[in-house]
Amino acid sequence: MQAGGMRSIRAEAARAGFAAAATAAVCVAIGALAAMPVLAQPAQAWPVKPVRVIVPFAPGGGSDIIARQVSFKLQEQYRQSFVIENRGGAGGLIGMELLAKAPADGYSIIIMSGSFSTSAALQKPAFDPIRTIRGVAEIGYVPFVLAVHPSLPVKTMPEFFRLARNRPGELCYASSGIGGITHLATEMMAAQAKVRFTHVPYKSTGSAIADLMSGACQFILGSLPPVLPLIQSGKMRALAVSTAEPSAALPGVPRISDTLPGFEVDLWFGLLAPRDTPRPVVDSLNEAVNRSLKDADLQKQLADQGMVVSGGSPERFVKRIESEYRRWAAVVEQAKIKAE
Repeated sequence: MQAGGMRSIRAEAARAGFAAAATAAVCVAIGALAAMPVLAQPAQAWPVKPVRVIVPFAPGGGSDIIARQVSFKLQEQYRQSFVIENRGGAGGLIGMELLAKAPADGYSIIIMSGSFSTSAALQKPAFDPIRTIRGVAEIGYVPFVLAVHPSLPVKTMPEFFRLARNRPGELCYASSGIGGITHLATEMMAAQAKVRFTHVPYKSTGSAIADLMSGACQFILGSLPPVLPLIQSGKMRALAVSTAEPSAALPGVPRISDTLPGFEVDLWFGLLAPRDTPRPVVDSLNEAVNRSLKDADLQKQLADQGMVVSGGSPERFVKRIESEYRRWAAVVEQAKIKAE
């Protein structure tokens, strides 16, 4: 056989060997794939239908206003409806229980205030709020402000405490109900200052403030949003705010801690969901809330209510909720407060 023929035969053999090797490699790869477990398909996009936003208070209150403002921003981002459902009663427990029993699929959330911790600490509901509901994103917080009726002859916190010590039990304060955060915060202040007040509970903040304006009670340690317009109009006198930092909404008003070292209380607002809500949904909502809080229009709306925006991770918010639950449970026990 000629040399050229031999080279041709060898080339054909080499090509055949390569093809066989390639075929064998493909077979091995197919076999390996067949032996692997079947991977789950990508999760369905969320949300694909309207999301229910439970507000556990009546329309028009601070939580309701904030829920509507934030929900509008979420609708813009997700291009899906976020529908407000007001389910007030029992200091927020009715709405909280509704959420606790809802499917953990991301289509039921709640926008709640710090009364979550106080109501749970006092009422001891049948469901465990800490184990069945989880924090998703803190929106922000507002200070409490100690505001007095103009007829009360005090203009500073030292004068206020001096009057309270000279007239034990005579000064009465209004609150939105037994076990509410206004009630517990005032009792905590009284215990730390070693003074005694008389508590007059009402069914809502609105009715408490109305009676306070009539002079039936002398003061309130209430969250800033509902009290701020009355202070600005001169119908109430602000003595101090409860946060560690002064409030931009009340320039020049000192802190309670300036007179009562270590006293610090605020009222957070945040978004929560059933505990077993899928983590991708939790993360998505957290990112959407944090993104919304950078929006200039929303920042102004919240600042107009005296709010300091916060945001942050779900883990940070969960720790805050659990810490406050323990704090208010201790106040309930120390003050011997009983649920209605």
